[in-house]
Amino acid sequence: MVSLLHGLKDPAKLNGLYRIQIWTQSDPLRPTFQISQFRIFLFEAGMVLGIGVSYKDMIGRRVCSGWRPFLLCLPLFFVFVHIMSVLELRQHSAAEVPQRKQYKKFDHLVFGPAAGEGLPDRLQCKGNKALTKTHFGASSKNLKAGVNISIVTVFATYNVDQQTNGKSLDSVTVGNISYNKVERSIAILNVFVNFIQETMPQSNIIILTNPSSKHPVERDRLTILPIQGDYSREMLMLQRIRSYIVFLETRTAEHSKLKGQVNHYIFTDSDIAVVDDLGQIFNDHPGFHVALTFRNNKEQPLNSGFIAVRGTPEGILRAKFFFEEVLKAYTSKFMKASRMLGDQLALAWVVKSHSSFDVRRFSRKQAFMDQISGASVLFLPCSIYNWTPPEGAGQFHGMPLDVKVVHFKGSRKRLMLESWSFLKSTSSSDIADMLCLILRSGRTKYDF
Repeated sequence: MVSLLHGLKDPAKLNGLYRIQIWTQSDPLRPTFQISQFRIFLFEAGMVLGIGVSYKDMIGRRVCSGWRPFLLCLPLFFVFVHIMSVLELRQHSAAEVPQRKQYKKFDHLVFGPAAGEGLPDRLQCKGNKALTKTHFGASSKNLKAGVNISIVTVFATYNVDQQTNGKSLDSVTVGNISYNKVERSIAILNVFVNFIQETMPQSNIIILTNPSSKHPVERDRLTILPIQGDYSREMLMLQRIRSYIVFLETRTAEHSKLKGQVNHYIFTDSDIAVVDDLGQIFNDHPGFHVALTFRNNKEQPLNSGFIAVRGTPEGILRAKFFFEEVLKAYTSKFMKASRMLGDQLALAWVVKSHSSFDVRRFSRKQAFMDQISGASVLFLPCSIYNWTPPEGAGQFHGMPLDVKVVHFKGSRKRLMLESWSFLKSTSSSDIADMLCLILRSGRTKYDF
């Protein structure tokens, strides 16, 4: 038997063995011959994996001798080549699957080299000790009298199944404290507030949430503002845009009561750490209505985790119209991504749909402005205003000395809690040292 199944590792997967007999009749001077054992093996899904022909038929009866039998056997050759290619592809794919399953997320910090070593404009570290001075110190005190800043985030909690002992099925421990899923979310929100009050103590914090949610977070200068809507996991990103619009509508109505005061707004994710005062944005760039953060990413050049809005009547109105354009694009084009990334795809579509917009500017590091949907939009580099650990080790080439915001995206929420714990663990540790810890451990994905 000549088997074409030489690469098959698990014969138990064969579920069919079929015998086909083929006769050919040549001229009267040549005998009739038969391929008496022509077998086809089928895989579970019905894919042909092999054909077998006995040596006796191939040699003793001179199968494929002469031009007519040759024409009969020629298709078998192409079937052979096709089957070998399929076998090789399937075996190669099967070999890759276990590698993906073996990927591990860690329940403790994993340290590596600090990206950006030797670059003059990047944070330099020796262990978790900063060797270079960061450019911190710009303060909201430099804002004009009567000008305030509010950090706004959307937050929702979800019920989780509990075990009989009252602990979540997915409990994690950070330091000496264990958290279930709800407690973990509240802990992240608390650290979010901690960082803001550490670096911008005069700012206000506003949490937009579902009226039915209960938030055990009570702080000075913190307001919880219920806004009706669908805060389910599947619709949260879409609801966030809607909540921003409703919030800006309320600000427009209340602006007349402020008596000349201006309150600027910065909309952020709740998994960020504000590590320097953000007030200088409004001083250094006086002409914008909306500020977005960009990076050199072709598919998702804009990150929705940081959006600033100038708190003048015109700024609030222009920002509201801009968000409405984003919402329209979201609901008409990107609902399949409603749980994740839909808002970023909609933001990019609204911006890039303007024919005069030059997308090549996303590959540069400098801030720039453009007119989008009637608003003056300021584009700020993510490397400073929305720095993330994986991009810090990648396209950002480390951490800039003037970084303002660290975004703990994806499976790096543990690192956010660990960073705050490190900052407050010893009096000798400062924010620059904490940034070294983040820079060294941010390449790793953690258990949450």
